[in-house]
Amino acid sequence: MAQKSVVLLALLMLFCIPGPAIPQDVDDDYDLSGRQLNLVPVTMMFLTITPDSRAGALGDAGIATSPDVYSMHVNPAKYAFIDNDFGAAFSYTPWLRNLVPDINLAYLSGYTRIDNSQVLAASLTYFSLGEIIFTNHAGQYDGQFTPNEFAFDVAYSRLFSENFSGGLAFRYIRSDITGGQYVGGTATKAAWAFAADVSAYYRNNVRVSDLPGELGLGMNISNIGNKVTYGDDQNPQFIPINMGIGSFLQLELDPYNTLAFALDLNKLLVPTPPIYSQEQDENNNFIIKKGMDPNVSVPMGMLQSFYDAPGGWREELREIYYSFGMEYWYLNQFAIRGGYYHEHETKGNRKYFTTGIGLKLNVFALDVSYVIPVFRNHPLANTLRFSLAFDFEALRRSRPQEAF
Repeated sequence: MAQKSVVLLALLMLFCIPGPAIPQDVDDDYDLSGRQLNLVPVTMMFLTITPDSRAGALGDAGIATSPDVYSMHVNPAKYAFIDNDFGAAFSYTPWLRNLVPDINLAYLSGYTRIDNSQVLAASLTYFSLGEIIFTNHAGQYDGQFTPNEFAFDVAYSRLFSENFSGGLAFRYIRSDITGGQYVGGTATKAAWAFAADVSAYYRNNVRVSDLPGELGLGMNISNIGNKVTYGDDQNPQFIPINMGIGSFLQLELDPYNTLAFALDLNKLLVPTPPIYSQEQDENNNFIIKKGMDPNVSVPMGMLQSFYDAPGGWREELREIYYSFGMEYWYLNQFAIRGGYYHEHETKGNRKYFTTGIGLKLNVFALDVSYVIPVFRNHPLANTLRFSLAFDFEALRRSRPQEAF
């Protein structure tokens, strides 16, 4: 327990507490090679974890897949096309179990239809980082704390035509990961943010080689919100503002079998860290050698994120991460899924395959997914997701009618 608390607290401090920029000098051929590790820094990263098993089994793709109760995370605009009038679901993910045994993500979502063209939805995400035991300089017990983060979302989705819908989501986020401990002589505190998602979804019937099918296209700009800080207000950090576009093609092979393909492209709309020289200006700030100043407002940071990488367009393209998935359904009751997620090695190097199954019964649907990393000793190895969705309309229909 003591070793776990030291490791986990060190990780929290490293990634979540702002500090001064450390200059790093590079060779003049940086733009040509572009091989230097240069992560895009954000906090509240739990917002980027795929909570449900269906998208988790499709390589985290889901922006344009067929609508389901979990659409809040990937594309709220999809709710307008959902078949039922209301539904709810719960997902549970043990996270990073190869590092710490008690980190987990819980997700609760639901929706209700207002009329034929409007749907309201809500979700709650809770991320627990396990128990940390604090000790003083003498190694004596100094209390314990369970770091946690949560987000509460409300979304509105509306049909604008027979084939097109839009969605707006509003989100309150709170992150309490330090328990008020002092770091470097500075008192820490919980961070909070308000954010919004803007999304769109298009779907239409198509034919491919005489096979009937459905094409879906989607876009979601998520987590557009204020910068946050866990200590003083001098170095606020961006939350993971993300732009994603997706496509989905589902083909009906015969009356019993369907096969679908999904592809998502995502990019953080957050400034890329520049490369600093060892020289300082008159205010004792390190001079930027390549790239742009990341200390900008949220709107400027979103715009700047498309052209500010010190490695030029090559590095900008490496900031796009890809999700690809395939889904097979038999009788719309049993599903087999597989996928692949790819992130460039200079931007995090998350590369893994995913697989999963789904079972849809009369009243509920159960989905499970599993992560298979490309590399050994990957922190996401053996990650399982469990999701359970309830069809309340089917439950109501299954009840015997009262006799009069």
